[in-house]
Amino acid sequence: MSYFAAAVVRGSDGWAAAEIDLNGAADVDEIADRLRDVDPDADVSLLFVESDDAYLAVLRLDDGEDLRVFGSDSAFAEESRLGAVLLGDIEEPALEIDEVAGEGGEPSDEEPEEPTAEADADPVGDPDLLADLGVPAQRLLALCAHEGMLPSDVTAEICQALGCGDELEELREV
Repeated sequence: MSYFAAAVVRGSDGWAAAEIDLNGAADVDEIADRLRDVDPDADVSLLFVESDDAYLAVLRLDDGEDLRVFGSDSAFAEESRLGAVLLGDIEEPALEIDEVAGEGGEPSDEEPEEPTAEADADPVGDPDLLADLGVPAQRLLALCAHEGMLPSDVTAEICQALGCGDELEELREV
């Protein structure tokens, strides 16, 4: 499987982005260490892993601690070694879009009206990992479920909302 792994970190100078090589990583803790190495003093470190235009995994560290993980589809863990490393330890599935919408969250004007996920798509992990940064669980799940959205599109939308879209775009152009 081919993949793209972009670290987006917020430090004292604002957002910065860097590509991370995940080859040979033995477990998710080793991947978290590689994310920490991008900026050890970052207050927020995010890792977006896009695989084969089909799967997205998002990892988050706050002040280098408390790893949180979200995956767009549990099948990623079953279909690739990298997916198993990133998502294999997740025990609880992510909330379904209907469940999140029932928590009183109003859909924003930017959200797709009727997200249509593949019937077998099964998001896993913590869909709230970006909520305090401006991307609530409902929005993240809707982006992942929106027909025609590639993982790179979802990453770009999230980074635009976080204010680091330009940094990610520059990284992709390199």
